Amino acid sequence: MSQDFAPGLVLQRVTPPLRLADFRLIAFDMDSTLITIECIDEIADVIGKKAEVAAITEATMRGEIADFKESLRRRVALLEGVPVAALQRVYDERLRLSPGAAELVAACKSAGLKALLVSGGFTFFADRVKARLDIDFARSNLLEEANGLLTGRVVEQSWGDICDGAEKRRTLLEVASLLGIAPQQAIAVGDGANDLPMMAAAGLSVAYHAKPRVRAQAMVAINEGGLDRLLELLGR
Repeated sequence: MSQDFAPGLVLQRVTPPLRLADFRLIAFDMDSTLITIECIDEIADVIGKKAEVAAITEATMRGEIADFKESLRRRVALLEGVPVAALQRVYDERLRLSPGAAELVAACKSAGLKALLVSGGFTFFADRVKARLDIDFARSNLLEEANGLLTGRVVEQSWGDICDGAEKRRTLLEVASLLGIAPQQAIAVGDGANDLPMMAAAGLSVAYHAKPRVRAQAMVAINEGGLDRLLELLGR
């Protein structure tokens, strides 16, 4: 049973009042959640392959392509030969924070929560968004490069090869353990099917302008307005 707490803010399996101070960690997806774009689609636009890559991205986020790792490998392979300098152009010219992102992160930090960015996107962007928003932890995928060009592959890191849904969940649990808190003291915010595992592990799951499958499974769905609308539900 769902209810409209306020226009565009839908509650399911959660009853207010809730307090921000009852939580200790907030975990965010990046692309189309903390930021307004899908970075991989914008990189592909540099070589005229945006439509091809975006179609795979959209199907993956809707949950129609179940294997996120294979989906990402297919899309990254199409980026072979893109100049590394194009990543900075995408960041400078196209990447924008989602409305309310800075306000929500700042409010959470002020209330004593730690913030985690965990993304199926790329470290080039995740590191910059992390610094921009003063986020505490980040995990994302590293694009391989050689001679100033992308190779069309991702680099294996100490934690694994690709940050998919299972890795997002594992990262949330790992950071919660590091902080000495229960997963129920975490909030997870996302928009795509690969966010569902970490959202299921958290005490409060939030869908932000999300795909239908994600909206249906989240405890809170923000369908209108910015990320800071979550603060309408969470008193200090």
